[in-house]
Amino acid sequence: MKPTDQTDAAAGETRKRRFPLLARIIVAIVAGIAIGFVSPLWGARLCATFSSVFSQLLGFLVPLIIIGFVVPAIADIGRSAGKMLVVTALLAYAMTIFSGMMSYATGSWLFPSLISQEPALAQAESMGGLEIMPYFEVPIPPLMGVMTALILSFMIGLGIAVDGAEALKKGFYDFRKIVGSAINGVIIPLLPFYIFAIFVSMTVSGQVGTILMAFLKIILVIFVLHVLLLVIQYCIAAPFARKNPFRMLATMLPAYFTALGTQSSAATIPVTLRQTIKMGVSPDIAGFTVPLCATIHLSGSTLKIVACALALMIMQGMPHGFGLFLQFVGILGITMIAAPGIPGGAIMAALGVLSSVLGFTDQQNALMIALYIAMDSFGTACNVTGDGAIAAIVDRFFGRRKQLS
Repeated sequence: MKPTDQTDAAAGETRKRRFPLLARIIVAIVAGIAIGFVSPLWGARLCATFSSVFSQLLGFLVPLIIIGFVVPAIADIGRSAGKMLVVTALLAYAMTIFSGMMSYATGSWLFPSLISQEPALAQAESMGGLEIMPYFEVPIPPLMGVMTALILSFMIGLGIAVDGAEALKKGFYDFRKIVGSAINGVIIPLLPFYIFAIFVSMTVSGQVGTILMAFLKIILVIFVLHVLLLVIQYCIAAPFARKNPFRMLATMLPAYFTALGTQSSAATIPVTLRQTIKMGVSPDIAGFTVPLCATIHLSGSTLKIVACALALMIMQGMPHGFGLFLQFVGILGITMIAAPGIPGGAIMAALGVLSSVLGFTDQQNALMIALYIAMDSFGTACNVTGDGAIAAIVDRFFGRRKQLS
């Protein structure tokens, strides 16, 4: 039986590679739009019912995702506590906050001219008979709020790190596996159907054309912002490393293109580590900072989430002031620690903050998922390439000091 099980598992992995999540999401969007044009109202309501139940399940899982991934991450970080850890974590968080606010500033300046509040969308939302209601709802209230989950995670994680509670740590490692299995076994496989259901409902209600046009414009802007962010990061790191920033960035390109294919910071660690050492960072410093930053440094993902959220808020006439987004980015930077190492993991961890801080609805969260996953590999590539810049700065303070001692 075991050889058969292994063969089935290998076949499943092969199918995933041949038909990755991005491809499934694209098929779901196209199929949802096509069927939405011919779907009767009962079909749209059936899709709305599925999306309603699935969104409730997502909301229930978000605090568990935060606890399941943040607690072990903090426990692991605490075990290696020291000045280098503090400096690396502060640099990663600072770059994440900078990328989010850069995205907000650029979007506030550029997006209103690209995706001004669309009259067609407002009409579609206000016209009677176009609101697609589910046949029934299944309330699945979360065990706690997002902020409660974050504070609890930090309290438990730091407690484990300080007291060395090995039994409790092992328990949370096992809990992380359970939550990861729920994401990989339930959420990710059903996600394309959720996106499909959302786009059927939007097509029937007449909103899809406006939203898709905005999507295309947003994707182009975000790609340019990713490139600009990497240039800025390496221009900051260059004086510390005393090297040409563009040569440093060119050295890290293999990590960038590897991440484009894997869509995973964790899977790209070996290449990132190799290129960081080639860039001149000492092996000890690179071996510490690169795996750590693969968990805590998600500036590319943060940039993308902020841009997508801002675009949707502008398009739908929601308030999007500086103070609101400063709060959002600050909490999001912490929440990104909970991002599972799977395609689309960052947006899963961010759903709770989108709802609690920005007031996003289930439909807006579904749009965020679709838009985010459409660019998932570019965000991951930006994350891992930026890890090299952080490693170069840390090496200036700790690597050279170690060589002199």
